[in-house]
Amino acid sequence: MAELLTVARPYAEAVFKSALERKSLESAAGGLALAAAIASDDTMRSVLNNPKVSAAQKRELFFSVGGDKLDDEVKRLIGMLVDNHREVLLPFVATLFEELKHESERVVHAKITSAHPMDDAQRASIVGALEKQYGRKVEAEHAVDPELLGGARVQVGDQVIHASVRDALDHMAAALAR
Repeated sequence: MAELLTVARPYAEAVFKSALERKSLESAAGGLALAAAIASDDTMRSVLNNPKVSAAQKRELFFSVGGDKLDDEVKRLIGMLVDNHREVLLPFVATLFEELKHESERVVHAKITSAHPMDDAQRASIVGALEKQYGRKVEAEHAVDPELLGGARVQVGDQVIHASVRDALDHMAAALAR
């Protein structure tokens, strides 16, 4: 997977640069997300992997499914990837594009996992604290994991903030084992 990300990066950077210049980041992000979903569909993958289907047929299939939600830049990218048998890169290009977009918009993504469902005020409090800590707008994803027992675990990029009962118990068990 790391290799696919590496190969996908120049494509993502090129589309991002073009979309930034055209002031169409949202449109390109939506189109890339749709193209990635189309490319990831099991039925579509079987068609894309079929050597009897021509590149032109594959492009037309993408464009007919995506319709007018695929802007010209995304259509050019799809055409180039299909012509070079690299359509498998579309989900990686979409992910990398989203990261570049968030970086330019000074947005970080956080995954907040709590032991119990949180109300809006609790979520807002955590997001506010994260925005203050990182100096950026935080786009948060929420999940519930009862195995945490209490508290929450927050992941921002590769940084994890352990604030759950489970994490404290694991830390205590490790300390006692020494």
